[in-house]
Amino acid sequence: QVQLVESGGGLVQAGGSLRLSCAASGLTFRAYGMGWFRQAPGKDREFVAGISPSGTTNYADSVKGRFSISRDNNKITVTLQMNSLKPEDTAVYYCAADIYSRFNTINYWGKGTLVTVSS
Repeated sequence: QVQLVESGGGLVQAGGSLRLSCAASGLTFRAYGMGWFRQAPGKDREFVAGISPSGTTNYADSVKGRFSISRDNNKITVTLQMNSLKPEDTAVYYCAADIYSRFNTINYWGKGTLVTVSS
């Protein structure tokens, strides 16, 4: 059974930083693109960042230069470092696994972790 378990969410002031982690199990981690999505209240879920099995990264324009995604194939984890946080970054953040690394059709989702950025 595949599990993606997020951690690291919480409350932070604008301008601060948070580090989200996703621990994966039950899948061939090295074969999957791993990504982060977010969903703010009343809005659709949106792509934030993704990393391919080879380490190629891509980001939503709204987070470029502020967020950084990385993966550790030995620890079977993917991390999202979020800096210079803004109130509009407030959302539930979801870890995702996509075998094709295109992040338009997700194979597996985590349950999410809440990030709240106060102004």
